[in-house]
Amino acid sequence: MAGALDRRPVFELLNGKSPEEIFGELPTPCYVIDEKGLRRNGEILASVMANTGCKILLAQKAFSNYDFYPLLSEYLSGTEASGLYEARLGAEEMPGKEVHVFCGAYRDDEFDELLKYADHIVFNSPSQLKKFGAKAKNCGKSIGIRINPECSTQEGHEIYDPCAQGSRLGTTREMWNQQMTEEAVDMLDGLHFHTLCEQDSDALEITVQAVEEKFGDILPRIKWLNMGGGHHITRSDYDIARLERVIGHMQEKWKVEIYLEPGEAIALNAGYLVSRVLDVTKNGEICNVILDTSAACHMPDVIEMPYMPPLHGADENGSLPFEFRLGGPTCLAGDIIGDYSFEKELKTGDLLLFGDMAIYTTCKNNTFNGMSLPDIWKRSQNGKFSRLTEFGYSNFKIRLGKEKVYIYE
Repeated sequence: MAGALDRRPVFELLNGKSPEEIFGELPTPCYVIDEKGLRRNGEILASVMANTGCKILLAQKAFSNYDFYPLLSEYLSGTEASGLYEARLGAEEMPGKEVHVFCGAYRDDEFDELLKYADHIVFNSPSQLKKFGAKAKNCGKSIGIRINPECSTQEGHEIYDPCAQGSRLGTTREMWNQQMTEEAVDMLDGLHFHTLCEQDSDALEITVQAVEEKFGDILPRIKWLNMGGGHHITRSDYDIARLERVIGHMQEKWKVEIYLEPGEAIALNAGYLVSRVLDVTKNGEICNVILDTSAACHMPDVIEMPYMPPLHGADENGSLPFEFRLGGPTCLAGDIIGDYSFEKELKTGDLLLFGDMAIYTTCKNNTFNGMSLPDIWKRSQNGKFSRLTEFGYSNFKIRLGKEKVYIYE
């Protein structure tokens, strides 16, 4: 989702070479996660923790490629999960680090197992807190509740706005006043809010003011405050100094430990999707290019957000002489990545390199239309490539029923 906001570091690894020179030997489509990019982001986040004393967690909903958890554990305090499986993944693959979990509603048949993995458990509503809070507390867990400060600071992306009108996420002050008992408040160790999406620290500052206005009477009673995700801390133009001032203000005024749990910031501009042109056709004035990758299957946020991912050597504004509409090979008419212009005409076999493809891709992709999942590759600090996955037909079939073995002559 972040690609359109900051292009400067996206393709820096090319160092003047063409994508074909660097990625040409890789089978397509494939994701490439750049170890150097992850370390760059980790160093920025670690500096914020060192300067403020806050803790930063990996929100696994945006990036859950656990082969890189040992690397990220050098910089981060732990993981944040949205449910049982992510909590288990964080506990298994980043051992010794904190595991936080928030879920809109917990299942009775999963909660006991969840208690094995999570250190901090955040509830979405007073009713969920009352139902599960005592059990979690008795198991020694740190308990929090998600609040909704009803302060929307983003425009145009309501699907990603937890403060949108009628949001199901978080407890509003009205709901708090109606449903929270003194016994329930006494169980709490912390408050959690998550309101941002790909935003700068000015939006956080506005949100914090709303939190203080609506929940200032509760803040003195808690030990920690989780400011959620959506912070684009590793973007080159992000105002880190303002972020650190906001953190310091809350620490000093309310004597709370501060957590942040960005997902995008951790893997921002640290991944690529490599694809090749399968066919070029023309319908009226539109030149359609069919790629071996799909927006619907391999980069779903392109359609959901929607946005156009950065593409090496291309422009979105039609400033270059040759214009093409890039799409996938599926039967979905709307499987469109976007309209780009190029210096040269595209032809069958050309390699295209999309940037910022580490976040919300490998954890959200799917096999609609029987599309194969792209393999995931690592590009190490020394520029060497190594394959991390090898997907095939069985990965498509196993999701749909009991797998059988057929022998073909």
